[in-house]
Amino acid sequence: MGSVLSITLPIYLVMAVGYLATRAGLFARAEMRVFGKYVINLALPALLFNALSSRSVGEVLEPVFVAAYGGGALVAMGAGILWARKAAGKSVSGAATVGMGMSCPNSGFIGFPLVLQLFGASTAGVGLALAMVVENLLLLPLALAIADSDQGDAPSGSTRGQRLRAALWQSARGIARNPMIHGIALGFLFSLFGWRLPEPLAKAVNLFAVSTAAISLMVIGGSLVGIPARGMARDVSVVAVGKLLLHPLAVLALVWLLPPMPRELQVTVVVMAAVPMLGIYPILAQKHGHDSMAAAAQLGTTVASFFTLTTLLWLLPQLPR
Repeated sequence: MGSVLSITLPIYLVMAVGYLATRAGLFARAEMRVFGKYVINLALPALLFNALSSRSVGEVLEPVFVAAYGGGALVAMGAGILWARKAAGKSVSGAATVGMGMSCPNSGFIGFPLVLQLFGASTAGVGLALAMVVENLLLLPLALAIADSDQGDAPSGSTRGQRLRAALWQSARGIARNPMIHGIALGFLFSLFGWRLPEPLAKAVNLFAVSTAAISLMVIGGSLVGIPARGMARDVSVVAVGKLLLHPLAVLALVWLLPPMPRELQVTVVVMAAVPMLGIYPILAQKHGHDSMAAAAQLGTTVASFFTLTTLLWLLPQLPR
């Protein structure tokens, strides 16, 4: 267990520094968004480009990883939507928010630093790229389109199908402008043709890439300051259980059922699924008025994840290959 804590504890210590620094006024909570924009627009694209461009296409393209990650997430999203609609009586947008919280991990800000501690930058970068392809091309567009199809939030005269198509088109336009997708696409292109950046430019890109982990974790910690968590215990508990237990267990089941892939990627895909939800979860939920629940769920899930991730990393080496 000591060796496992040496992996998880540094991650949460950096988060704690971000939280305490923001709580003490060294940074304003709003400044966390500035740091987050730096990571999303510069650091993560550079990291993704480095990870993909330095390996062959055959090493990077792992369809079993994509199938396990996406399939497990769809199971968790479906379970969340079903519970929210049938058991909790929530609106379509509320159910979509629950499903998104249970199925969309923070692979960039928490998953990558964690896998980096386990296997190094190469495996962590490839795992992050594959995870982000699934998240940005499947999970987020689907969850947001379902939320936007809510009849209660829609203009009169439009059908749910029309609203769903419009939401999917809007998501596609957002994907085309996403710097992380640009980093992935350029990385694949350089890998495919065997291109290399000139050394000065490569070193500049690497400077951005190596800054990703610490700043990402600081942003997560600082963003937790001031989040209310009262009066929503049931919703928070369900989302946390779905995200931290159901999602990684569904992915693990698919890892066992699908054809084998390298052991490091098997562990990586489960760990990526086991981290808390994406950092902009409350912002995405704000459009439909579910941001308070989303923020509370993010706080509760992030705190609980220290214990679940530590336990997971202790158990994974003991599971059959």
